[in-house]
Amino acid sequence: MQSAAVSLVSSDLGFSGELAREMGKKAGTMDYINRMFPTEASLSGVEPLMQKIHSEIRVVDAEILAAVRQQSTSGTKAKEDLAAATHAVEELMYKVREIKTKAEQSETMVQEICRDIKKLDCAKKHITTTITALHRLTMLVSAIEQLQVMASKRKYKQAAAQLEAVNQLCSHFDAYRDIPKITELRDKFKNIKQILKSHVFSDFSSLGTGKEAEESNLLQHLSDACLVVDALEPSVREELVKNFCNRELISYEQIFEGAELAKLDKTDRRYAWVKRRLRTNEEIWKTFPASWHVDYLLCIQFCKVTRTQLMEILQNLKEKPDVGTLLLALQRTIEFEEELADKFGGSGNTKKGTSDIEEIDNGGNNNQIVMDIRKKYEKKLVANHGNQDDDKDVNEDLVVPGAGFNFRGIISSCFEAHLMVYVELEERTLMEHLEKLVQDEAWDMDDGSQTNILSSSMQVFLIIRRSLKRCSALTKNQTLLNLLKVFQRVLRAYATKLLMKLPKSGMGIVAAATGMDGHIKTSDKDERLICYIVNTAEYCHKTAGELAENVSKIIDSQFTDAVDMSEVQDEFSAVITKALVTLVHGVETKADVEMAAMTRVPWGTLESVGDQSEYVNNLNIILTSSVPTLGSLLSPVYFQFFLDKLASSLGPRFYLNIFKCKQISETGAQQMLLDTQAVKTILLDIPSLGRQTSGAAGYAKFVSREMSKAEALLKVILSPIDSVADTYGTLLPEGTPSEFQRILELKGLKRADQQTILDDFNKRGSGILESPVATEPVQMVVTPVPPPMASTPSAAVIASREDVLTRAAALGRGAATTGFKRFLALTEAAKDRKDGPFRKLFNA
Repeated sequence: MQSAAVSLVSSDLGFSGELAREMGKKAGTMDYINRMFPTEASLSGVEPLMQKIHSEIRVVDAEILAAVRQQSTSGTKAKEDLAAATHAVEELMYKVREIKTKAEQSETMVQEICRDIKKLDCAKKHITTTITALHRLTMLVSAIEQLQVMASKRKYKQAAAQLEAVNQLCSHFDAYRDIPKITELRDKFKNIKQILKSHVFSDFSSLGTGKEAEESNLLQHLSDACLVVDALEPSVREELVKNFCNRELISYEQIFEGAELAKLDKTDRRYAWVKRRLRTNEEIWKTFPASWHVDYLLCIQFCKVTRTQLMEILQNLKEKPDVGTLLLALQRTIEFEEELADKFGGSGNTKKGTSDIEEIDNGGNNNQIVMDIRKKYEKKLVANHGNQDDDKDVNEDLVVPGAGFNFRGIISSCFEAHLMVYVELEERTLMEHLEKLVQDEAWDMDDGSQTNILSSSMQVFLIIRRSLKRCSALTKNQTLLNLLKVFQRVLRAYATKLLMKLPKSGMGIVAAATGMDGHIKTSDKDERLICYIVNTAEYCHKTAGELAENVSKIIDSQFTDAVDMSEVQDEFSAVITKALVTLVHGVETKADVEMAAMTRVPWGTLESVGDQSEYVNNLNIILTSSVPTLGSLLSPVYFQFFLDKLASSLGPRFYLNIFKCKQISETGAQQMLLDTQAVKTILLDIPSLGRQTSGAAGYAKFVSREMSKAEALLKVILSPIDSVADTYGTLLPEGTPSEFQRILELKGLKRADQQTILDDFNKRGSGILESPVATEPVQMVVTPVPPPMASTPSAAVIASREDVLTRAAALGRGAATTGFKRFLALTEAAKDRKDGPFRKLFNA
């Protein structure tokens, strides 16, 4: 309580921190006393406690005094120890200096003692080196003298071993080249090697002349000489082998440079000569070490000489060569190169594309192919041969077979620049086959056909594959690329012939959606033929791409990037587009008569509403007779395109036909509205007629949208006079004043009555002065609009619609040039849009 009171007083009076700490200490003392003496009775123990505390204080004082005395004594001793240590260090440094001085004196004494010993050791080393050098010099002199004797006696086997020894001894005197005696010995050794070389070359000059048969040990003697050649510089061996190969080929050059054998048709005899030479001289080849590969180098030299001679023959031809002869020579050359590559393990390119060719066409062997070509072109002459390209010679003859030298093409490449004559005749032959196939094609399609494509297309690719196989067996370079260009021209010609088989056109409204320029009359057989042409073009498009892939695998890699059949594929895409729009145009042309019959019905005098009109029944007959066949022959993509184009043609046509009628009474409008519903139903049933309903939902939406415009028009005609303007503005918000005026004429109003309603219509601003399609900034080619038949309001309406349809025709023509699939994508996107230029084109 006293402590708490002290704290409270300190807090209330605002004492400083130090005073608070003092008060805290006092408070702690008081707490201690209160704990020791909690009651008055306990105060009796104060005196004993004080005595105990005084006793402890005396003990602590005594300990403090003893510690102070000890510290005083130890400080003095520490100073004495430090002084002693300093003295000891000084003595140690003195002793170290003394030892260092004595060591220097000892080293000087040792150097004086060993000075003479070093001189003696160096003298001993020089004497040893001199003795060794003199000993080796003696050996060198003796070895050179022995080598000279061996060289003079042509003891090649011993000389070869001696050469190795002398070479090793000479290497020890490389540092003494300036010494006259060493220079003399080296010159003497060099002369001996020259003598050995001349002897060896002289002895080898008799090899192959028949002396080996007279002298039985000649081959062994020459085999020993080869050991000498190996011991000499590598250039000696190269020179010897080169001289031997040149001597072997002298007779070859003389034989085949003559007038009789220097001909293209004698090419196979060249290879027969070298094969025979290699076979009959097998014993001679054994004379040379196997590591020299003399037969390998001889074949390389033979190929070079043969290539040079064949190039001269081809360049000096005075008249066009027979293609069969040219190809037979090339084939024999390729076969010879393959034999050399197999024999010597050449690391040239493998037969790239062999498996691909076998997949394209399984035929006879290469030899038979060339014989067939020769027979085929036996009596034909060809155009001037192409330009001669500079051929690259082999820069380096690889000594080791299989180390990278490529025999394939070393000779045959010289034919490449002269094979255009073969390519031209291949083109002529392919074109002849194409003409015959087109003539023999059964263009009258019937239900008995097992396929949906023309047989001529498969035959065209069959002859192309055979031609490709013939060419790839001969070359895979520029000639194969040139032949691919021939294939492109042949396929483009076939695409043109397919286009020519399409029915011809006249004038027609369907041009708005298809880009065609007129009416096309088609029969059931014509429609089947068009479907066959579409399927055939699709087959050709796909197969042309596969052909390009096969050629890319076969042709040399440097020409791979040039392989392209996209232009040909574009041609067949254009055929597909043209055929499909022709098909649409044909069906639309059939409906022309019924559309004209619709305008001739006396709609203004009909007395009652009955069943659907006769023209609707006839239109149903037309579609039900054509659509099932088309659905069974066309793929879903192309059938969907046909449906979209047909709907985009018949829907707007039906709408415009209403304006062409003379007058429509209320009963007539009701009957026509019934007919419109029937036509709409017929159009919606077309996908099910063709048994293809994959895109039926989008198609139905499109048809309903197009036919609803005709329904809206008829509802406007049915509306009362006083509300016709409101009905027109509501149901046909995109209508024009000229159309509205034509509607009034169809309702049978007089000119004066029409003017009153028109003025009221214009005042309310319900009309649209211009066609919204015409104001859209559509970027396309616009063809001139034909002049109206008369200056009547109805003619103006038709002219306005014809302008819209003309723009749609430009869209159709653009699709034909840019590809069918892109056009199809545009039309699909346009169907589902509610605004934009393409949507308005379909609404036209």
